[in-house]
Amino acid sequence: MLTKFSLFRLLKAGITFLKKYQQPNIRNFSLLFAVGLSLTLAISACSPNTSENTGTTEKISPSPTSNATNSNTVIRIGYQKAATILYSLKAKGELETALKPSGGSVTWVEFPAGPPMLEALNAGSIDFGYTGEAPPIFAQAAGTPFVYVAYDPWTPKAEAIIVHKDSPIKSVADLQGKKVAFAKGSNTNYLVIKALEKAGLKYTDIKPTFLPPADARVAFEGKNVDAWAIWDPFLAAAEKATSARTLTDATGLAPNLGYYLAAKSFVDKNPEGLKTVLDGVNKVSDWAKNNPTEVAQLLSPVLGIDAAVLETAERRRDYGVLPLTEEVISKQQEIADTFYKIKLIPKEIKVKEVVWQEHK
Repeated sequence: MLTKFSLFRLLKAGITFLKKYQQPNIRNFSLLFAVGLSLTLAISACSPNTSENTGTTEKISPSPTSNATNSNTVIRIGYQKAATILYSLKAKGELETALKPSGGSVTWVEFPAGPPMLEALNAGSIDFGYTGEAPPIFAQAAGTPFVYVAYDPWTPKAEAIIVHKDSPIKSVADLQGKKVAFAKGSNTNYLVIKALEKAGLKYTDIKPTFLPPADARVAFEGKNVDAWAIWDPFLAAAEKATSARTLTDATGLAPNLGYYLAAKSFVDKNPEGLKTVLDGVNKVSDWAKNNPTEVAQLLSPVLGIDAAVLETAERRRDYGVLPLTEEVISKQQEIADTFYKIKLIPKEIKVKEVVWQEHK
């Protein structure tokens, strides 16, 4: 859990950002609200209730990580249960085994989503994490000191905009004036923007309903929203439970990549530790690629989703821990430019400025 000192740093980081970017322009209110909400979620996510059996104490040290060759080094990793690779790495315990000869260890901190994980990274409470495309863009715009260290290809088939099976909505163009649920600042936020653009609509032509996956599922099943933009495994679960229809997935619209991120201070002070983590992630990625049934069985009791549904999600995604290429950086820049255009972020950013040099 967070110490009192690191909790103070987390609050201070959020307050500093709000002061820096607060403007009377009403268009920026949504960004300020999102940052405040992320800060709240971060505090909740890092409570003792988020810990699981890892063989280590779930206490986060506010001090910088030292060189990996020093004894008693602790690498602090943020993860989400729905993030297949990092959760599998945690469950298998192979990273702990790799670090043991040098006296190193790992603490695992669970987060409900990417934005609060990036807030914790900004506060110096974790060293490494994994999110979708959008959260690091918001973090860079906020001045968070991090770098992209690798990416996970995922697949455009692993996210979609869905409607009820009996809905009169037949195409994305029919979403005009409708309530569309999605997590603000998420991969699906970008998918919605691009899908509307292709259909000849503007973002302002719909009624965005910002909800995390669990709340969005309730709203969707209760028909309190007209459509839902969501990613796997929640997408696969909704399809199975509600027979929802897909208006469009991300094919031809959004790359739907995942990114491995690290605190700038961690990369500078502990490059060998970072390489050890990436090596462990790569090995587990190879295992997951060849064992979708085992991955589904591993995640099922944790996520509360049927293993057969999870296997469907695993089989329609891709795997890999890959160095960022110019093409990948360019795609991420397109997302950043799009978010700036509709004022979801307060300033223009250059993604290539925060890419780990060794992987450029």
